[in-house]
Amino acid sequence: MAPPSHISTHVKGQRGEDRAVEYLRAQGYHIVERNYRCRAGEIDIVARDGDALVFVEVRTRAGGERGSALETVTAAKQRRLARVAEAYLALRRPSMGACRFDVVGITAGEITLIRDAFRLGG
Repeated sequence: MAPPSHISTHVKGQRGEDRAVEYLRAQGYHIVERNYRCRAGEIDIVARDGDALVFVEVRTRAGGERGSALETVTAAKQRRLARVAEAYLALRRPSMGACRFDVVGITAGEITLIRDAFRLGG
């Protein structure tokens, strides 16, 4: 049996998402759904912030030696998230105002929220 200090990446990611949910709730977000999956991929958290529907990507890094967790949300990852968000909107048809993408980065235990972290298209 593996020692408790050897925690899988999946478990670490789940713990990061749990912390992000607590943090977002404290910021006034209402969590609509977690881990929405479709053919295009997965969105960690779907939430409401006021009248906006927010697609939240959560990134976690144990330490900052290789940069912050926020730096791992590449342009390719942003495009993938957009495809998943489009699928979500087509399937769920939420009655919301604007939509946006937020990123929660957890680096060495410190949480950072970037609202409206990126936009797609011109």
